[in-house]
Amino acid sequence: MLDLTNKSILITGGTGSFGKKFVEMVLARHPNIKRLVVYSRDELKQFEMSQTFPTSKYKAMRYFIGDVRDGERLKRACEGIDVIIHAAALKQVPAAEYNPMECIKTNVFGAENVINAALDNGVQRVVALSTDKAAAPINLYGATKLCSDKLFVAANNMKGSRNLTFSVVRYGNVIGSRGSVVPFFLEKRKEGVLPITHPDMTRFNISLEDGVEMVLYALEHAWGGEIYVPKIPSYRITELATAIGPNCEQKLVGVRPGEKLHEEMITETDSLNTVETDRYYVITPSTPTWDVDDYLKAFNGKRVVEGFKYNSGTNDEWLNVEQIREQIREHVDAEFTA
Repeated sequence: MLDLTNKSILITGGTGSFGKKFVEMVLARHPNIKRLVVYSRDELKQFEMSQTFPTSKYKAMRYFIGDVRDGERLKRACEGIDVIIHAAALKQVPAAEYNPMECIKTNVFGAENVINAALDNGVQRVVALSTDKAAAPINLYGATKLCSDKLFVAANNMKGSRNLTFSVVRYGNVIGSRGSVVPFFLEKRKEGVLPITHPDMTRFNISLEDGVEMVLYALEHAWGGEIYVPKIPSYRITELATAIGPNCEQKLVGVRPGEKLHEEMITETDSLNTVETDRYYVITPSTPTWDVDDYLKAFNGKRVVEGFKYNSGTNDEWLNVEQIREQIREHVDAEFTA
């Protein structure tokens, strides 16, 4: 059982959708946490978040202005920190294509700064958030996150005698997160037309709560260098549109630059190092610092079959229209009606 009593946690990008849900769940489950530091660069979002989680009520809360690009500021913020959750990233695909070096500075150089801050401050656990777009990337955002994943996995080879593990969690579309398709469709349905990029497009579906659960699982169980991938259902974009706006016109607008028809989280090549446990798939490092057979025994796991790949278009589990509506009511808008 994960025990964060008297532990100090820093979360980069802590004012985002994930960060707010992480803070909410950790404060509820671990009231005796020592410090919970929100590290981000937007003072307005920090001010707004501090209205929900004020330091007067939540004694562990701290709000640090800073950018992961600033290695010195990050090192200072990580003094006395036991756990780092790295959620900061530039994530908008079109913006990354148009401003490539800005994306690289945050997603790649920022990852390196997080690693160095952990190595230099006695941090014990680091979990970095990844994305489906890091698997066989076709856009710059995905390429930077693949690079980031590689950095965190390889960081386990640099820890020396430190009691420190780096691991990664990779998941796809988060229902209801800022900038995602569900809130976009909820707004667009007022106009009577929902734009569909391609009739065959599919996406994985995960809630913020399940995303946080996976991070907490990695904190408790990681041996170092794993990339955790959740077992989650898929949906078809046309059925999502039907669930949200059954009387709306579905207008084909074409696939956007850098966008895939299906989300992919484990490629056929990844499968060579992938194992399956009860709750997650785990991509093990190509040069692990531990024995994979021992790992399989510890987590009741098995190797996936040769040629295995995990793709939203070939998934075994699917959400139908009514199940999508239930997900929206549970995780986005309790008052939602179609």
